[in-house]
Amino acid sequence: MIKDIHLSTVIAGLIAVLVSYSGPLAIFFQAARSANIDPQMMTSWVFAISIGAGISGIVLSIVFRAPVITAWSAPGTALLVTLFPQLSLSEAVAAYITAAIIIFLIGISGWFDKIINLIPASVAAAMMAGILFNFGLSAFEALTSAPLLTMAMLVGYVIFKTMSNRYSLMLMVVLGGTLSVLFLDTDFSHFSWQLASPTWITPQWTWSSTLSLALPLVIVSLTGQFLPGFTILKTFGYQVATRPIISLLGLVSIPIAFFGGITTVIAAITAPICASSDAHPDASKRYIAGIFNGVFYLLGGIFAGSIVLFFTTFPAQMIAIIAGLALLGAIFNSLTLALKDTANIDAAAITFMTTASGIEILGIGSAFWGVVLGTGIYALLTLLRRVKPPLK
Repeated sequence: MIKDIHLSTVIAGLIAVLVSYSGPLAIFFQAARSANIDPQMMTSWVFAISIGAGISGIVLSIVFRAPVITAWSAPGTALLVTLFPQLSLSEAVAAYITAAIIIFLIGISGWFDKIINLIPASVAAAMMAGILFNFGLSAFEALTSAPLLTMAMLVGYVIFKTMSNRYSLMLMVVLGGTLSVLFLDTDFSHFSWQLASPTWITPQWTWSSTLSLALPLVIVSLTGQFLPGFTILKTFGYQVATRPIISLLGLVSIPIAFFGGITTVIAAITAPICASSDAHPDASKRYIAGIFNGVFYLLGGIFAGSIVLFFTTFPAQMIAIIAGLALLGAIFNSLTLALKDTANIDAAAITFMTTASGIEILGIGSAFWGVVLGTGIYALLTLLRRVKPPLK
């Protein structure tokens, strides 16, 4: 293993962590702010998700000799924003644990492929697009209060994406920090290195949180993280077994939930950074990138206090812009997949609109109702086509 270490693999692991802390973590902080979570609790959150991703990534990369990159569920974190502050933190933790147990059972049973097939791909994609949609809007709503600042971020986003898709999120954070200092009087001078101080959260199970958060979290984790994550690994020639990976990540997600950590999943956004030839020309040595990705996550968890201090210094408006722009690609990719099935476009549209509406019925959030209505319409359309062929 020591002989396989190469500077490029170490850098790839570091970049993957920095990208996660630049984009998806910004979403996490927006969720925390919507729930009025104090910095102490946010430190516990960052500690939990970092430690979970770090340990699981190191173990899986060593066992499978493949760059198995893990992270926290970005779509699941976006789902939190739609539920806070009505949902309590204790209810959210209970939902995390429920989702983790379900994912573990799916993993150990080997039902992953079967369950994925039960949910129409267009409906699952439409639900994810609906969850992320209002997130994306937040970046453009800032045009009314800070038009020049928002336009500068939009121009920077386009330029950075054109220059380097891999580093665009990190460059966006740098640009956002610079503009915040210059025009929003943000002061980063008090930044210091602070160790993590995890906080225990007692879970509180309710049917509302289970249906509004736990079940949608399982769906978006399976369809939005595990499915594309495994697909990316296969694209780069890594044939890894899904059962042990999903099972382990389900188990890892249980203890970290008590400290505020959302479900640990296979990474989709950062996976290509460590799995491509940029990490190492020899595919058999890229697992080192996965190991160091985990190592840097562990360091991030240890110094979670510093990460929280850095992000809480950012103006809330800038965090919303960065998070919204970071999700544009995921939003349009989900919409493209949802609308690709033209025969069932009505089911996808109903799923998207229901989820994006943010409605709450019987204390249950819109993501659940979006899947229920969308799947029901999908089944109805399929039945109608079988019973009566379309008119010519």
